[in-house]
Amino acid sequence: MKVKEIKLPFNINKPVLALIISCISKLLMKVKEIKLPFNINKPVLAFGSQTKNTICFAAGRIAKISPLHNDLSLLKDYFSFEKDAKFFIKKRPRIIAFDLHPEYQSTKYAGQLSAISYQLLAVQHHHAHIASCMAENGLRNQSVIGVAFDGTGLGSDQNIWGAEFLVCNYKKFRRCAHLKEITLVGGERAILEPWRLVAAWFNFSKDYDKDQLLRRIYRAEINSPKASSMGRLFDAAASIILNRKKAFFEAELAIELEKLAVDNKFKLKGYNFRINKQHGDYVIDPYAILKNIVSDLKKGRGKRDIASQFHFSIARMIVDVAVIIRKEQRVNVVVLSGGVFQNKVLLSMSLELLRNEGFKVITHKNLSCNDSCLSLGQAVIANFRG
Repeated sequence: MKVKEIKLPFNINKPVLALIISCISKLLMKVKEIKLPFNINKPVLAFGSQTKNTICFAAGRIAKISPLHNDLSLLKDYFSFEKDAKFFIKKRPRIIAFDLHPEYQSTKYAGQLSAISYQLLAVQHHHAHIASCMAENGLRNQSVIGVAFDGTGLGSDQNIWGAEFLVCNYKKFRRCAHLKEITLVGGERAILEPWRLVAAWFNFSKDYDKDQLLRRIYRAEINSPKASSMGRLFDAAASIILNRKKAFFEAELAIELEKLAVDNKFKLKGYNFRINKQHGDYVIDPYAILKNIVSDLKKGRGKRDIASQFHFSIARMIVDVAVIIRKEQRVNVVVLSGGVFQNKVLLSMSLELLRNEGFKVITHKNLSCNDSCLSLGQAVIANFRG
């Protein structure tokens, strides 16, 4: 290839050259910009989650979000994350925000940065979900009912959360309600082997744990963390309805269950569940939902109908809990975020039921509700806490 050189009649000084390089880098990175409804007091750099990771740099009234790094446990994604992190660090942030989970690669990377040079702030996973949705919708620092449904996020009590009802603003949150915790026997193996979740919900009865192996592991407290997770409840229900014990990837069965469900709200009543008050908070027990699913299958009821009833039950759960919180906290705005709301059937049912009860409902517009939105939420929370 012949390269043609052109001699310019002037020199390009360093500031102009830096600007050109910055513009080219921005184009190559495909940075997404979100206009914020408030000023950022000190420039913030937020490092996001472990999977579906993004990095967010916020300054002035603009938040810039990097391209997706799908899984930081993979070298190619981690190297891409590291490259983008170094690019944004050159913009001289003063606050570094990251997830509470100590094993996330993004958290470990933040931990390597000097606390002398930066203010380091850990942000709770589900609070970040809600804050991201608030920010991209132009909400100011106001109280909302945040409904954050996903698979896994470390809670402030060091347990696994994932079915959370928060009353929060950008600065702080209170966990008002959550799904009843169950044991993930085998830890992350339960994600790809949802029969373990079913066995746990049915108290390791011999119908679901024939040789009582899971019961023995549970009693020995071997790799059996507790989790409040809507993602795992969907996995358990899908495992029962589809008669599938294993999945090839996370949420595979839940995705298949969504395809079965029909959003026909006029013919749906849903299954019953219990809302119990414990230590000032509300705990939702969905055992009756799963029990009635099993009963309907034995009666020969169609799987499509059962899948639809299950989805409607979760939508009703959202509304019933939101009504209780509204009465106690006098908050009428509901914000929905978390990967479970990628389920269009559940989202549609939830929106209609909430609006019928007079709630103002906020959902994501430009960002996905999955973990790719977390870095924005971390950044805005850090702004108000820093």
